[in-house]
Amino acid sequence: MTNLPAIRSLRDGAVRAIRAADLDIKTLLTQETARRWSERTLSLRSPLDTPVPDRPGRPEKPELIPPRQMPKRALTTDKGRIALLHAIAHIELNAVDLALDIVARFAAEPVPNSFFDGWMKVAFEEAKHFRMVRDRLRQLGADYGDLPAHDGLWQAAHDTRNDLTARLAVVPLILEARGLDVTPALQAKMREAGDMESAAVLDVIYEDEKGHVAVGAKWFRFLCARQKKDPAAAFQALVRANFRGPLKAPFNDIARAEAGLTPSFYRSMTASVNT
Repeated sequence: MTNLPAIRSLRDGAVRAIRAADLDIKTLLTQETARRWSERTLSLRSPLDTPVPDRPGRPEKPELIPPRQMPKRALTTDKGRIALLHAIAHIELNAVDLALDIVARFAAEPVPNSFFDGWMKVAFEEAKHFRMVRDRLRQLGADYGDLPAHDGLWQAAHDTRNDLTARLAVVPLILEARGLDVTPALQAKMREAGDMESAAVLDVIYEDEKGHVAVGAKWFRFLCARQKKDPAAAFQALVRANFRGPLKAPFNDIARAEAGLTPSFYRSMTASVNT
């Protein structure tokens, strides 16, 4: 840990990790800040904290392109599996910064410390996921940055930067929940292709992501109860106001329900958002 900067508070550690363009430093800072917060050796905020950046630090590569320009991936080839793992690495990297951003940006919100406990656990695990996927890419002779990636995930953070309830609706309850829908098929295809190592990485991510959606659902329901709002109705209103495009079926109803996200939230939203 000798190369890490001093961490003055939870918010300071989160901001420094968001700003870090070196991805080894970013993930180490994330996990060290999470450890110190869980041990209660950090305060939540400090007068010396720096502002939360509008964009996270990134290396020069990968090149960022619009989502519609991303090529399709066939998992029957090595190149196809590398492309998929690269896309997953990019998603996990954004997930690190999204979890840190919810901590740093909303550190002054009137919520219990357990709110920050949950999100720093998410950040810790997303950093673990990124490193696992990157290690697997390297085993396959590739690395993160070798292929282009898209920037759509961070747009969700920017669009909900002023509203914690909207952030919870869009990031964990749409974007993270989408991972629960698509990952089982990817796990099966990796196994069909004989790539058991990549499938094992996806297994870890899938199980952890259930917990991440659960953190989002827990605190979304908490804020709705405090505001005396029906959670499902509030979710649908916030999605219509803050999310571009329809919610995509099929849904993994069982995994979503395990995480506290029942069909009453999303079933009526399929292909009807912003119409």
